[in-house]
Amino acid sequence: MFENIQVFEDRYVELEKDLVNVDVINNSALYQKTAIEHAELEPIVHKYREYKKLEEDLSGNKELLTEDLDDDMLQLVKDDIKNIEQELEKVTEELKRLLVPKDPNDNKNVIVEIRAGAGGDEAALFAGVLLRQYLMYAEKCGFKTDIMSTNEIGIGGYKEVVFMIEGKGAYSKLKYESGVHRVQRVPETESSGRIHTSTATVAVLPEAEDVEIEIDPSDIRVDVFRSSGNGGQSVNTTDSAVRITHLPTGIVISCQDEKSQLKNKEKAMKILKTKLYDLELQKQAQELSAEKRSQIGSGDRSERIRTYNYPQGRVTDHRIGLTSHRIDAINNGDLDEIIDALTQYYEAKKIENMD
Repeated sequence: MFENIQVFEDRYVELEKDLVNVDVINNSALYQKTAIEHAELEPIVHKYREYKKLEEDLSGNKELLTEDLDDDMLQLVKDDIKNIEQELEKVTEELKRLLVPKDPNDNKNVIVEIRAGAGGDEAALFAGVLLRQYLMYAEKCGFKTDIMSTNEIGIGGYKEVVFMIEGKGAYSKLKYESGVHRVQRVPETESSGRIHTSTATVAVLPEAEDVEIEIDPSDIRVDVFRSSGNGGQSVNTTDSAVRITHLPTGIVISCQDEKSQLKNKEKAMKILKTKLYDLELQKQAQELSAEKRSQIGSGDRSERIRTYNYPQGRVTDHRIGLTSHRIDAINNGDLDEIIDALTQYYEAKKIENMD
């Protein structure tokens, strides 16, 4: 099943020699590149060697069965064969998982957009809950966060909020959070105690690198205006807010949270590049079959993926049928149970496709 992995092992051995080569050691850029490739191959090669050793042990024990053994020795060999086969099955699954093609964006930072959907102010308040949830999760993971753009409603909610999460593996952790999140609860403003259903949309975008997206200056229009707070209250008296319009696509990005026009422009450009990169990724995804799209978890962002039911204290992810009765912990950033389950689900889909 794993004959082609020998190529990885051969390359791994070659890289081991390179890492002690004086010419490579003296070239810091080459050494770093070699070390990274070596580290990426190491778990695959180690697991493959474990797999080969088990195969050899199994073959050796089966040969013993052809010999004239007494009853005790025969039973001992049969027990060994059973144990080896069980371990081989386990190692085979682990090796398959290691061979799942890596998403090239997995180690990237992410830009997350949360938008209030149906439900008016209650939807905006729920967007604020989701913002806090993801910021607390990022903190638990040791990631850095940066609020890039907000459109607040003044009572702790957001019509829209855009923020960055920086850290190795941020996209791999959060990429399955894109979609429509639904909340069922009694709003604080509801005197009759009637449960309302509201929604917010989450989009998790891998940060675009400069080498991936180049923007022709003639393709954008930059407008500056005075920042304003909730209800039109002036934040400052200078034209520090920036609005960038990408003319070919019609994408408009506004940033006004910083007091510096330059910083607002930098943030707006970063968001714009990421959106253009995401458009390209979506175009590529559309070219895949529906089956392939489901395997990589890049479904329609209009899909309802999760429900937060406060009266029953539960959170349900509809894609995998997972229900947790830890809604308070989840809202406080304890998302590992859901994120790990989603990751395992989509990895299993990919493994099925490999068989």
